[in-house]
Amino acid sequence: MPGGKLERSLGLYPTMMISMGAMIGSGIFVLPALGYKKAGPAVILAYVLAAIVVLPAALSKAELATAMPESGGTYLYIDRALGPMAGTIAGIGSWFSLTFKSAFALVGLGAYLLLIAPLSQGSIVLVSLALAVAVTVLNISGTKLSGSVQAVIVSLVLVGLIAYTFNAGFAADGSSFSPFRTNGNAGVITAAAFVFVSYAGVTKIASIAEEVKNPGKNLPRAMIGSMTIMTLVYIAVVAAVVGLSDPKVLEKGGPDDTASLTPMADGADALFGGFGVGVISIIAIVALTSMANAGVLSSSRFPLAMSRDDLLPPKLEVIDDRFKTPRNSVLLTAAVLLMLIAFVPVVELAKLASAFKILVFSMINVALIAFREADVPAYDPDFTSPGYPYVQIFGVVAGFALITQMGRLPILGATGIIAGSIVLYLLYGRSRTDRTGAIGSILDDRRDRETDSPPVEMD
Repeated sequence: MPGGKLERSLGLYPTMMISMGAMIGSGIFVLPALGYKKAGPAVILAYVLAAIVVLPAALSKAELATAMPESGGTYLYIDRALGPMAGTIAGIGSWFSLTFKSAFALVGLGAYLLLIAPLSQGSIVLVSLALAVAVTVLNISGTKLSGSVQAVIVSLVLVGLIAYTFNAGFAADGSSFSPFRTNGNAGVITAAAFVFVSYAGVTKIASIAEEVKNPGKNLPRAMIGSMTIMTLVYIAVVAAVVGLSDPKVLEKGGPDDTASLTPMADGADALFGGFGVGVISIIAIVALTSMANAGVLSSSRFPLAMSRDDLLPPKLEVIDDRFKTPRNSVLLTAAVLLMLIAFVPVVELAKLASAFKILVFSMINVALIAFREADVPAYDPDFTSPGYPYVQIFGVVAGFALITQMGRLPILGATGIIAGSIVLYLLYGRSRTDRTGAIGSILDDRRDRETDSPPVEMD
């Protein structure tokens, strides 16, 4: 049916697992080698730095989510704060980057699948496409079912990661950490920019806020809790990868001497009684599939929310009568996901997703500042971000500093997404909406003060 409300079916635990499932993926199983190539063993610090830069946006989004516990997340907050043009940019860009990240996960698992199955590259693509279809069916069949499956998978993967790091403690080579900063502080900053997308999942659950029970308490707890746990997991796992692996394999073990696509398996043959490569490969395949599921679940809510606001066609806000899920939005997301897997070199272009997520996280911090300064009466969050506004200002400045380290292609890609979103808004959304956002209230209030102020007497 058109319109309609989604069912609040997710408690704290499955909500946390959706957030963590979105982070237990390429950030652990693929990106450590890319970060190692930039920073050497100091890639461990790069993950810490990336977490510090993400934290302000996580706190800001936790506050915004409790004030507006509706589907749409990033799009909704930026639209209501900065207006529909900025909202269109955030919605399209976030939808694109999350869908791209899901495709990256499904393609990335192929490298691990090759380690345990005698398949051709063409067969790997078919497997990735089949998993994408399965994830789509799961998301259409119900959010509660999808969340429950996610909770089980993530719990099992966490157990596997703990076992991996524990085993690595006995097999790791301490000399692998020296020299620590092979490319100095600049290498750490550059690596942080590339692994930044690892933490993007921490705020994905805001896009499904309309389906979370007791959102005023569960959303902040899930965001902050999942980020804290995953930061510790990243540090432990990446340290284990560095200690177990041959540096040359990490740096040039991938196709055409690129960074390895299977860093967790590169030195795992000494673990689990000699079955480490097989065990880790299975864990990676399950985790990356879980990440894709969380990505589709979250990203499909952006077209739904934008359709409700007349920025996209109304058919995208259809809620399935039987399953109470945004069927058409899920199908649109799935169609793009399948095309990316089949036709786009996802691994090479994954940096685009990271660059745009940094930009969006900076916009989230600006959105919170706009709401606070506009003093909108309806804005009444159950959770308030500590350290305002200094935390948010730091998030904006640090985010743009990381973007400058991404290189020309990711920056041009993010610019292209912005330009395309503006064109879409001008051609479709502008004539259908007249919102101004909280920033409009600030500007109107300033204009009123200037109009009411007495004229300045001139001598």
